Amino acid sequence: MTSTTGPAEFHPTHVVPREGLSAWEEADLSRPTAALDPFLPVRLLSRRGEWGQILCANGWSAWVDARLLVSVPEPPPTGGRPTSRAEDPLPLLAHGAEALERYRQAAADLASGRTDAEAFRRATRGLRAGIVVDGESVWLYEEATGRWMYGDGTGLVPYAVGEGPGVPAEPEPPEPSVGHEPTRIVTPPGSAGP
Repeated sequence: MTSTTGPAEFHPTHVVPREGLSAWEEADLSRPTAALDPFLPVRLLSRRGEWGQILCANGWSAWVDARLLVSVPEPPPTGGRPTSRAEDPLPLLAHGAEALERYRQAAADLASGRTDAEAFRRATRGLRAGIVVDGESVWLYEEATGRWMYGDGTGLVPYAVGEGPGVPAEPEPPEPSVGHEPTRIVTPPGSAGP
């Protein structure tokens, strides 16, 4: 983690989820740092794909899987500002229904002998959906972001993610020169590599 500012300027936008959260020095899985404590207030500074750069109250910053951060509710709207709504569950429900119907049709064709196993694989390649319905609660998989959403029929909120953060959406700008060569790991002659 790196220190960027003092606590006087800190205004949290999110909190760390109940389970805590892994953190990295950079948007790079090979650079882990100390994990963040559950319910720690943080400020989301920037996003790069699934990665988010956060700032802690003590001035330390790190990179995390931004999909797992829990948003801090905004104060009630004032001065005629429109109220915000949770994400609409209907598009994800429609996507899930379409994917399920495509799979059902491909499975029916295979079972009836109208197609073979290779045609079944082609028909279902790339097909992904996830729906769990339990009474009034629903969990829907959002393929575009790789996260599970929880809903109660009126809106959706992020629930969990399927995988860790991936490659940043945009390449990071080069770091400024510090006047010397960066540190490199070298293997002494005659020893086994890492």
